[in-house]
Formats: sequence, structure tokens, C-alpha cells
Amino acid sequence: MLRTDISLKKLNLFLHYMQNRKVSLTADRLGVSRVSVHRTLHSLEEELELPLFSHQGKSLIPLESAYVLAEQAALLMEQYERCIHLTCAAATNHNHVIKLGVLYSLTASTVPQLITGMKQRQAGCKIELTMNSNQNLIGMLCTQSLDAIIISTPEDYDPNQFETLPLFEDDVYLALPVSHPRAQDSCADLADYRDSKFVTLTEGFSTYKGFQQVFRIAGFEPDIAMQVRDIFSLMNLVGSGIGCSLVPGRLASILVDKVKLLPLAKPFQFSQSIALVFPRNNERRLLPFIAECRMHALSHKKK
Repeated sequence: MLRTDISLKKLNLFLHYMQNRKVSLTADRLGVSRVSVHRTLHSLEEELELPLFSHQGKSLIPLESAYVLAEQAALLMEQYERCIHLTCAAATNHNHVIKLGVLYSLTASTVPQLITGMKQRQAGCKIELTMNSNQNLIGMLCTQSLDAIIISTPEDYDPNQFETLPLFEDDVYLALPVSHPRAQDSCADLADYRDSKFVTLTEGFSTYKGFQQVFRIAGFEPDIAMQVRDIFSLMNLVGSGIGCSLVPGRLASILVDKVKLLPLAKPFQFSQSIALVFPRNNERRLLPFIAECRMHALSHKKK
């Protein structure tokens, strides 16, 4: 049953008292009289119909019930502040700029879809794009150079500092020139590519670590013909016959006349978890964009 007689104002006073345990200090900090503090604490006991304090002279000693109320009231006040915070965000900040960092590969489809959705949701919002590697984008987020990033979810970042909103899972494929003798295979057994040359991204990109791990499973060190710093250059090199590579499925529509993507055979299969990552203290400014990302994630789940 909802008790409408227990106000946030009373709980706030109660929390102040529980923090310093002195009626006089509580009164001074809140700008009220000592009598008012006593009266409020007593009224809480009456409204709850249970004791919160034992009386030792003029001192009020908290009982176990007071500690429970303090813990839960603190959570309530935190949620109340967040409620006001997010409500204000929905009504303001219509003409701000979001500094968004993304992987190069996400500009093929995901990012344009999100930007289009944001323009429909909030016409005045502008998005400044920065494209870089997974590793560099995380560093830029940590230094507050970016408001949010869309990356392959890393293993080595602080989940207590950042919020993570999963968007979709993306399988990794073997990319090879359409002229390759095995381009018509139904799947790729990497053991068959021991004598092939490979093109790869440099260290720090999301595909790099998976590339290293999957070839350990295959049992050989790939012959690297070239390393590049963006996925589109990599795809062009594959299409030109420089070598094969491993790429995420989101690039399936790129250079379809030059590059063939083959699913990896079972022992070598892996995927990337693509997610929006942003600081917990930046949620207010990003609320409309977060909502758009949630819609994007739902659309992937329906497929």
C-alpha cells in the first residue's frame, strides 16, 4: 500500500540525520529548527507504525529498522534524481552535437541507419563521426574526446564506468577474391589455406585479436602479405587478389563483384558483439540516441 503521508522531504531529513547523528547539525544543514527535526523523525515512526530510534537522554540511537529505511531511502532518492534528470533530458537538449566514435566497418550500414533514425526522432541533433580502431576509440572515450562509441565489445574496459547497450552479433567470414579456386565452396576450412597469403588489420582493431586466435586453432601462422588501418582498404586489397582475410558479415554488400565471403567451418567460427558504449554520467545528453539504438537492436532480434 502506498503511504502518501511519507514525503521525500521527510526522507531527506531522515537521511541527513542518519549521516551525522546530530539533531543540531541536521537542523543547521537543512535550515530548519531542532524542534522540526525531532518532529519529523517522530512523525516517520508514527506513519510507519514502528520504532526507528531508541531514546538515550536527548540522543536518538538508530535501531535496525532505521538502518534498513536509510538504505532503501537512499536508493529511492537516487532514483528520484535520475527520474528528474532523464525527464528534463527528454524536453531539452534538442540542438546539441553528439560526438560519436565508430568502427570503419559500421559506416557501411549500421551508422547510416542510426543517423537517419535520429534525424527523424530529433531533427535538430547533429552527429560528429570519428572512425578509428576499437582500442583507440576506447581511449578517446576515456579522455572524454567522444560522447559515445559503437564498437566490438572489448574484454578490457571498466563496466562500472561505462554503460553498454548490445546492438547485434555479427559472424566473421573468410573474404577471398571471386577468382579464388575455393570461392564457390560452401564454407571455409582454414586448414586448407595454409599456403595462402593474407591481408589483415593492424593491432587494436576488433578483428585482429580474433584473427590471431582462430589461426592458432588452425595450427599455423598465416603468411601476412600486408597490414592496413581500415577495413575498406583491406576489402579492396582482397578484391585485387593481394590475399584473403577475415571480415565481419556486415561487409557482405561491399565489392560483391570482387570479393566473396565464405562462412567459416565449425572449429573456426566466431562472432563480434557490437554495442553502444557510453559513460554512465552522460546518459542524459544521449537519451534520444540511446532510444534509437534500442530500436535498432530490436530490429536485429526480429530478423
